[in-house]
Order: sequence, then C-alpha cells, then structure tokens
Amino acid sequence: MLKSIFLSICMLGFAQAQWNPNFASDRFGIVHLFEWHWGTIADECETMLAPNKIGGVQISPPNENRIVEPRPWWERYQPISYKLETRSGNRDDFIDMVNRCNAVGVHIYPDIVINHMCGAGGSGTGTGGTYFDADSLDFPGVPYGYTDFNTECTGGINYADPWSVRNCWLVGLTDLNQGKDYVRGKMIDFMNDMINIGVAGFRVDACKHMYPGDLGAIFGGLSDLRSDVFGSGQRAYIFQEVIDQGGEPITAGEYTGIGAVTEFKYGINVGNNVHSLQYLSNLGEAWGMLAGTSALVFINNHDNQRGHGGGGSIVTFEEPEELKILTAFMLAWPYGVPRVMSSYYFSNSEEGPPPNQRYVNEDGSCGNGWVCEHRWRQIKNMFSFSAAVVGTGVDNWWTNDNNQIAFSRGSKGFFAANNAGYGMSEYLYTGLPDGSYCNVILGDFYNGKCAGDCVTVSGGTAQVNVDGSGENRVFAIHVDAMTTQCNVGGGIDGGGNGGGNTGGGGYIETTCTDCTCPDTEKVDCGELASTEATCTASGCLWCPLTDGSNAPWCFHKASEESSTSSPGNGGSNGGGDESCVDCNCPSHKKTDCGFLGIDANGCNIEGCLWCESSVSGDPWCFYPDSDGDGTGDSGTRQCYVDDADKTDCGYMGVDQQQCELDGCCWAESNTNGVPWCYHQVQG
Repeated sequence: MLKSIFLSICMLGFAQAQWNPNFASDRFGIVHLFEWHWGTIADECETMLAPNKIGGVQISPPNENRIVEPRPWWERYQPISYKLETRSGNRDDFIDMVNRCNAVGVHIYPDIVINHMCGAGGSGTGTGGTYFDADSLDFPGVPYGYTDFNTECTGGINYADPWSVRNCWLVGLTDLNQGKDYVRGKMIDFMNDMINIGVAGFRVDACKHMYPGDLGAIFGGLSDLRSDVFGSGQRAYIFQEVIDQGGEPITAGEYTGIGAVTEFKYGINVGNNVHSLQYLSNLGEAWGMLAGTSALVFINNHDNQRGHGGGGSIVTFEEPEELKILTAFMLAWPYGVPRVMSSYYFSNSEEGPPPNQRYVNEDGSCGNGWVCEHRWRQIKNMFSFSAAVVGTGVDNWWTNDNNQIAFSRGSKGFFAANNAGYGMSEYLYTGLPDGSYCNVILGDFYNGKCAGDCVTVSGGTAQVNVDGSGENRVFAIHVDAMTTQCNVGGGIDGGGNGGGNTGGGGYIETTCTDCTCPDTEKVDCGELASTEATCTASGCLWCPLTDGSNAPWCFHKASEESSTSSPGNGGSNGGGDESCVDCNCPSHKKTDCGFLGIDANGCNIEGCLWCESSVSGDPWCFYPDSDGDGTGDSGTRQCYVDDADKTDCGYMGVDQQQCELDGCCWAESNTNGVPWCYHQVQG
C-alpha cells in the first residue's frame, strides 16, 4: 500500500492571497458554465450547484465584445469596452447573478481578456452599442487610443522568441501595452468594478502573451474582496491561462509567483492513461507539473475540446464514459483546484451557443443542445466527495495492475475506478469509520437518504464492486453520506420520488403543507424538479434553504386525495374502466405524456391533455384514454416507438425544439445508435 503520498491542496496552502479560491467552508471545485446566460447561472446556483456543494462558476467574458457573424463563441474574446453587456446579459443581470449565487455560497469567477482588444481592421458597435474603430485603434468606450497598443510587431508570433510572444499580435488581435500605467489603471478599474459587485476571482486569458511583471502590477492594484461576503482582507483568486505543454522558452512556472496557473499538462497526462489507470498513483509534481497549490486542473476546456489551445489526448463529452471516469478521479485526487467543463453540442469548432437556454430533463441532464457534464450523476456527486475530504491526503492505494484502482482520502472518503473491461469485486481496506455509506455514484444522497445502493464498512474494510462497462465504472463513499436508508426514492438518476413528470404516480406520505414543514418530514420531489418553475409544476413545494441543511428545497406536498392508489393499477378511486378524456381524469389514470419544461402548447402538439393540478405527483400533460384500459388512445401515441424501430429524423446538433418543429419525435437515449430525433409512427 502507498501511504500518504502527498497533500497538495490543504487549507494551509490556500492561505496565500491570490492562490486561495475563496470557496465557502463546505464547498469545493469550479464548473465552467460556458456561454450561459447570467439569469440561468443564477438559477443553476440556487437549484443545483449549491445543493451539490460546488464551490464556484467560471463564466464567459462579461464585458462588451465585437459582434462577429454568424456569432461564433470566440467573439466573446474580442473586447470593445469594459462595459458589462454581452449576449449573456447586461450589468443588472450580472449583479443579480453574483448576488444570488453568493447568497447560496457559490462564487463567481469571470473570464477576463486584458491582453488585447478586438481583431484588427473595421469599425462598428459592440454588444453594448459602443462605437470602435480597429483601423485607428480607437476604443472610446474605455477609452484606449493608438499609443496604448504594442504596434512595433503586428505580424505573426515566433513562439521560440519570448519577446515576440509578449509583444506581437496574437492571431491579429490588437495587442495592449500592459507596461503603461494608464493601461494598467483601466484594467484595474475594470476588475475592481466586478470585485465591488462581489466576484471571488478571475480566470485571466492569454497570460503567456503578457509579461509576469506587468500582470503582477495589475493584480497588486486590486481591491480586497467584499468583506461582507468573504471576510476581511481576502484577495481575488487569480488563475492565469498559460498554455505550457513543454518545448517553448516561456513556462507556466514563470507565473506562479503572482497567482495560480492553468495546468494544461494535467488533462493530457490523465487522458494518456485512461486505459492504464494504475500509473496515476503519484500524479502531480512528480510528473513535471506545477505545485498543486499553484495549479488549476481540468480534463478539457472550451479551447482544446475544439482542437485549439494546445493538443494531446484530450477526453471530452464525445467519450462520455471515459470522461466520467477521469473527471471523477480528478475530483477525488488531491492535486490542484479542479474545474469541470460544462459544454454545448457543436458541429464545427467555430459554432456559437444554442439559441435557447438549457432546460432540465427528467433525469437531471440538460436539453436544448446543452451537454451539462456537471449534471451527470457520476460527476455531480463527486463535488460533495471533494468537499468532504478537503485537507486529507491519499492512503491505502490499491491496484490490480490492470486498469483497476482504489484509494482513500484519509479517513474521510474512499474512491475506486475500473476501466479494465470486466467487473471489479474486491474486499478492500478503506480507512473509514465503520458504518453504512451511500455509494454516491449509483444514486444521490439527499435528506439523510440514499437513492442507490449502500456499502457497509466493518473494521475499516468493505466489499467494493464496480461495473466493468456502462456509465458506473467508478465508486465513491464519504463520511458526509452515511445512512442506513438505502435505495429510497429518487432512483439512481435522480428522477421523481413517485410522481411528478415521470409518470410514476402514487400517493406520497407526508404532512407538509408549507415551508414551515420540519426537515424530517420533507420528501424530495427529485432532481426533475430542480427549479422553482418545475418544482411547482410538479405539484410540489419550493422552499430554498440557506442554513447549510441537506433538506430538499423541492418536496412533496400533502395530497388532497384521501386514497392511496397504486401506480398504474386503479386503486380505491375507481376500477380499470374509468375514462381519461378531460381534466376530470382521476390521478391514478394519468400517464405522463410530457417532458420537463413542456408547456400547454407543446402538450397539445403531442396530442395529449394539459390540465394543471395541485395534487402531488400528478403529471400536467397526460395521454387521453377514452376506453379506460390504461393504454391511451391509438392515434395519439405517434411517438411511442421501440428503439429498434426508430428512424433518424434529425441532423448533427439538432435540439428538441427544432426536432419537434420538423414534425418529429424527441426522446433522449443512452443506447448507442438510437436517434434522439426520430420519425413518428405512420398511420
């Protein structure tokens, strides 16, 4: 066994100024909500990130940018001014997002672009309506003029020459002179404005193209963070983008004296070993990477998942099972501050975000073209693992030397991963206190209960079983998820606890009628009800908590019905011959026809009935059933097609809205080869 390899992410190491991510005490890790709207991020903070103990959000550049048709993602990296107005929202939206996220203990880290302004050539107005003239280097919105730019080298960069890297124009972008006090002052004002609003730090773009001394002067001029949010004397967390994969004279180590640095070698190193996990036993500084206290680590980012910003063996959402293994490992391993990429689907590397913001599917995943890797259960539930094991090192390393590994984090958590292609079943020493633990990979831990299987630790030892194929090829237990209530509600995908939009139904035993209900009486409505709108639409009660309680925010309301009908089998309210042709349909006869977020119009398009209900577990959109046989009327179930019979009706990147506008059916599937957008049944 390998005992206590190292402890590179302890709290003492983070006591230093710009290297401290400023997470709330029970939170850990960052999610990059790439190209999300500010209002949607605020909602995600309140309904998903905070309950899952996620520390913060990296957001896309918040300041005004050049409008480039057909609106690619990279237009966000072409500033016009420091006005807070982009396609993600305006200044008021930004302030509201920061305040709402801070209120629930999730902090905001804007991505900022201070190396340059927009690309050379042309004039116009930016996303905030501000005029610019790139030909004359006139940016009155700041203002910057010709003398504020490096103009002695406007051509290509020679990466073998540090002077060229830091003075010439990066891919034709107008390069600012950070050596000027005036330019520095404008950048400091820009960052201090957001600090005063309440952000916790910054991701700083393209730092390799700026001198460390200039950046140090800018970071040194920043105000302390807001004391009412972070306490007195706290500094902004700075993580600098420095692409260093070796072979160039400029190294990431040159920048660690002024803040943390993005460790690009991390994703390449773990990606190279996705089929040889046993070699990760000493992953960290021994691999030639930065000190853990200076590293921001990630499996992939918005650049390299598109083939930009460095190369290597990058694992992305296009390899979902491997990505789940590596991301879970990253969140379990004590090296650096982990950041998880949350993507959208794209058909080419230039493509901008989907036209509509994400909606939440019944299993908690995202629709409308958003990937939302951070919502995948095998990733989402590892953030609470990370929060539980902060301050501990690696103990009890085990491997079969064939792509199966396991280790403990002190006496706080135990993790295993299996990519061997066959099942793992081992009796292993975990180092944990004896008791019953929720395996958070198989189900959510909520309200003191486990939606999946539990694992018993006795004498510090446990039977560790990990699938050899499929999505659950990792295993994780920790001291903050101990329970004897196992396989209780929710399902392993965080679906409904007996109703809501899952079509299950059934009576939920609860006395809750309002937000004064004791935590012990709250029965979670499930992850499908993860926003106030979807919670109330499911007939549940929405009561956000800010006291650190693990009680659900969305929970079932005491039913107004006196009976307890069995799901799909009639019950005492009537026999199997009751019809279901209007809003008088009995609850136990309703079969869900909708998806999370469907409205009355979409329900009608499906040929179904829309009837709002205050009864917990009632679907609002359900199939008509005139003969009362429980199967629905033929002719209305045009989208009921066996997977084997589905024929593709879509195209790469099609979302649900466009699919249904084309007259097709939409049902997401985890089965390879089954189209999500498919033709209706004919006839």
